[in-house]
Amino acid sequence: MAAATITRKLPSLSGDLHHHQNPLEENPFFHPSNGFYITPSDVVLAQVVYDLSADSQPRVAYHRAGPRREILYEASAVKAAIVTCGGLCPGMNTVIRELVVGLWELYGVRQIYGIPAGYRGFYSMEPVELNPKLVHDWHKKGGTVLATSRGGFNLQKIVDAIQLNGYNQVYIIGGDGTLRGAVEIFKEVSRRKLEVGITGIPKTVDNDVGIIDRSFGFQTAVEMAQEAISAAHVEAQSAVNGIGLVKLMGRSTGHIALHSTLSNRDVDCCLIPEMSFYLEGKGGLFEFLEQRLKERGHAVLVVAEGAGQEMIPRSESQKQERDESGNAVFLDVGVWLKSALNEWWKREHPGELFTVKYIDPTYMIRAVPANATDNSYCTLLAHSAIHGVMAGYTGFVPGPINGNYAYIPLEEVAQTKNEVNTSDPKWAWVRSVANQPDFDKKF
Repeated sequence: MAAATITRKLPSLSGDLHHHQNPLEENPFFHPSNGFYITPSDVVLAQVVYDLSADSQPRVAYHRAGPRREILYEASAVKAAIVTCGGLCPGMNTVIRELVVGLWELYGVRQIYGIPAGYRGFYSMEPVELNPKLVHDWHKKGGTVLATSRGGFNLQKIVDAIQLNGYNQVYIIGGDGTLRGAVEIFKEVSRRKLEVGITGIPKTVDNDVGIIDRSFGFQTAVEMAQEAISAAHVEAQSAVNGIGLVKLMGRSTGHIALHSTLSNRDVDCCLIPEMSFYLEGKGGLFEFLEQRLKERGHAVLVVAEGAGQEMIPRSESQKQERDESGNAVFLDVGVWLKSALNEWWKREHPGELFTVKYIDPTYMIRAVPANATDNSYCTLLAHSAIHGVMAGYTGFVPGPINGNYAYIPLEEVAQTKNEVNTSDPKWAWVRSVANQPDFDKKF
């Protein structure tokens, strides 16, 4: 007997809104044909790999993203707000641009506003009126032209501002913390019975947002990381007993470090938050590096910023420190590791030449414009978000699942995390490429 399929229900607006024919019917650039519009029965399976011997397990599906034949908004009545929150990420400006162009050209919306400086901008700054001419070349720029910030999340003030300004569509671009805030905004909007469509567009170079295949900006970050790794390799290779140490972004997940290692054959060891490691003793990092230096005369280490944090000495006040988003403040694992390496070598090999060159490309990686792949992805994300909101869906995130774009309940995405599975073949590939220790046991 075939397993049941459970389709995740999406919140929808109702109230005073009425169904209208999608204006794409009259759009000079579109000629809708059979299969163009998405129906409620079109879904995307959460998994495409199943064990048929366990066929009784229910299969989870999400509504497929795309234009609907009927929409709930009149273009003249739409007042849309777009906000970017949190840290920078390649592609933020592309998403803003495509939201503006998509709303304007596809649906005839003329009231589109950018909220400066993140969540706090809703209640502390004047919105910026946006149009296709203004945002024409934003996709070629790094960062976010709207400006961003961390923190500033005051739920009542934000929803008061949404209500006071008459916004009935809100597009929130941000990472996991931002999406958790979007969930609270959606709930408060629903509690007040406001007919406001809320959607979150997942942004993080770390690729740590769950359920979706990947978040935008990630591929650009991996591509840019190659320059730092190549520079570290040259520095290490040009020194006697040289070590090139590169710290890459990744507070709680090591996807950038993992994929950068797989993309670059010069890395000797990759350290990520999902994997514990140790320095001293048999099977430790120092033993491994000593062997590598004897064999090759140099080595390259890649470490994610969240790796080894539990090993770094810190004061009581440092343990309690939080940033404006409420995240624990991390100490610089690269600086600590460089110091530990130098102390180890001085202790074990006094008088012998040894060099550690430390490269931290964090801001270089996240501040660049998106590459071609991420630009294309950002466009599809933005248009998927617009189609969903115009159809009356709210409290959702658009994103690719197994290569197909879907609408996922916002709360479900905000509660999940995409961590590196060290039992997955990808991590085995990393270890085979670098031939690094597994750090499974301290003897």
